[in-house]
Amino acid sequence: MDAQPLYDLSPLLRMALMGSALALGPLAWLWLRHRDASPGQRLRALILLTMFLTFDLVVFGAFTRLSDSGLGCPDWPGCYGNASPLGAHEAIGAAQSARPTGPVTHGKAWVEMIHRYLATTVGVLIIVMTLASWLESRRGRAGVSPWWATATLLWVCAQGAFGALTVTLKLFPAIVTLHLLGGIGLLALLAVQAELHAPRPLVLPARLRQGLFALTLLALLQIALGGWVSTNYAVLACQAFPTCQGSWWPAMDFHHGFTLWRDLGATKQGDFLPFEALTAIHYTHRLMAYAVFAAMLALAWALRRSGTADARRIAFALLAMAAWQLLSGLSNVVLDWPLLAALAHTGGAAVLFAALTAWLTRAAVRAMR
Repeated sequence: MDAQPLYDLSPLLRMALMGSALALGPLAWLWLRHRDASPGQRLRALILLTMFLTFDLVVFGAFTRLSDSGLGCPDWPGCYGNASPLGAHEAIGAAQSARPTGPVTHGKAWVEMIHRYLATTVGVLIIVMTLASWLESRRGRAGVSPWWATATLLWVCAQGAFGALTVTLKLFPAIVTLHLLGGIGLLALLAVQAELHAPRPLVLPARLRQGLFALTLLALLQIALGGWVSTNYAVLACQAFPTCQGSWWPAMDFHHGFTLWRDLGATKQGDFLPFEALTAIHYTHRLMAYAVFAAMLALAWALRRSGTADARRIAFALLAMAAWQLLSGLSNVVLDWPLLAALAHTGGAAVLFAALTAWLTRAAVRAMR
């Protein structure tokens, strides 16, 4: 496995063709379902479809990480220079025989490659979306800006680069966390475009718009902290709630825990990362969770009091998402980090940030009118 080059671009064309072929299915379904719709309606439907598959990609990326499949294929973009694990069967078998519980097994290779196939499919859909946006813009359709789609295309290219670095830098925590944030950011960009292509202005007083913006920033910080917990495998540093290791303030090493540029499981000097550093990572995320939860409840209460139907619906949605994140987060701690709870927590964070971004977009559209 060590002799395998980290980058082997020989299967790149075959990977691109495979992604294009996989994208044909969703595109054909979209065309048949919306064949009588206007071009603008079809474009919004394409954005929503891409957004749904991007959400799937974020959750499946979490599954890839949590199942220790991130290095299931030790090179990029293929697997031992092949477009699928089928062509790499012998190389994977040899690596698995040498290290049966190591990073490379047949199952982990398939998980890793399915994640890459899904990412390629999303990339192809975003290319189609960008081309369609420019076409609609040239036709003079009011309200369509191709620059959002172009920014999304550039973003997904950068996201692909971070995916490659995740493999070639051997799950470097800072890169893996940025890769997760990139997926969440991609989802938010698509949410903005979905709202702009079918504006439904959200009438909110200035103080509630400011509260919504503040909550979005808090949620982004908390997602980054959550990613740092996950990529450092610090979930089980505290296995009780509400205390941690029998204390309200356990022994913590913030210096090593939040040194960003270091290898997985190591300090910047190359020593083993102390357990107190993992505790600091976990407990910081937990303390921030209290702040985000309180902010969600406060904003939901304020929205409920505002009296409009839209504000009441958002208040209910915020309460539901707060409960989901609380229960899934607690399940990770007290149930010994079950895979389903971890995926539910990641998916809930993605939905929360996409929803907050969509609501902010709607409120901004109204404020500009």
